Parts: sequence; structure tokens; C-alpha cells
Amino acid sequence: MGWRPTMGRQPVMIMLPTEQFEALVEQALAGLPPYFQEKMSNVAVLVQVWPTRSDLVRAGVPAGHTLLGLYTGIPLTVRNQGYNLVAPDTITLFQGPIEAAALAMVLPGDEAGDGLARIERQVRRTVLHELAHHFGISDERLRELGAY
Repeated sequence: MGWRPTMGRQPVMIMLPTEQFEALVEQALAGLPPYFQEKMSNVAVLVQVWPTRSDLVRAGVPAGHTLLGLYTGIPLTVRNQGYNLVAPDTITLFQGPIEAAALAMVLPGDEAGDGLARIERQVRRTVLHELAHHFGISDERLRELGAY
């Protein structure tokens, strides 16, 4: 799961049309190395505008924080011969929190008009984070690897 502090802000108005945001998600997936694209198995990538309270509770998100993405399923490292006739795992990307996090974070070299580029980077980062869970990498291990 990817979560960030909300820093007391109210939800922001969505800047991108849904179709444009979904195109950024597709672009991030298409940009994965072929090895990872080939190894992805029985996983659907979804977009929701905001996480539900149930999503936040299920993911154990502390008060004052929100989710950028959520992986739900059985990681590839846990699957065995008994894994069949199973509904797809899901990776849900939350557009509102991703856009808010991207626009709140200005990196060195960013120009004032780089909002779309920042959202694109945050989408890619969130896709990679949630895919790491699909491949069996925990949040703790991602921290150890310096992915946060």
C-alpha cells in the first residue's frame, strides 16, 4: 500500500480528466521492463478517484493519512499449485491523492507549470510500489531498499 500524510488539507479538485489519468497509468505499465510485464499474472489495475473509508481501514492507514494505491490479492511469491480459478488480484490507484501528493511535492528543477510531469512521476512511482507488492515485496523491504 502507498500512503501519505494529508497534512490537514481538504481533498483537492481533480485536475485531470479520468481518461487522461488512466492514460498515465497505461503509460507507466507500458514502460515496465519486458521481464516484469511478462511475469505479471492475474492482476487487474484499476483507478478510483478517492479511497473509501473501508479501503483506509483495511490497509491500516493512520488518521491524517491517505492511500495513493492499494494492492489486494495473493502475491506471486505465495502462490502454489493450488492457485487456480481465483479472481484477479487488484492494484487500485487513487487519482485524487496521487494528484494532491504530486502537486504538493516540488522537486529541484521543477518549473511552476510542471504539474502534469509531477503527476506522471507520482503515477509511475505508485504503480511500481503496488507492483512490488504483487511480486511479494513488503513495505518494510521497500523501506530497506530506499524506495520511500
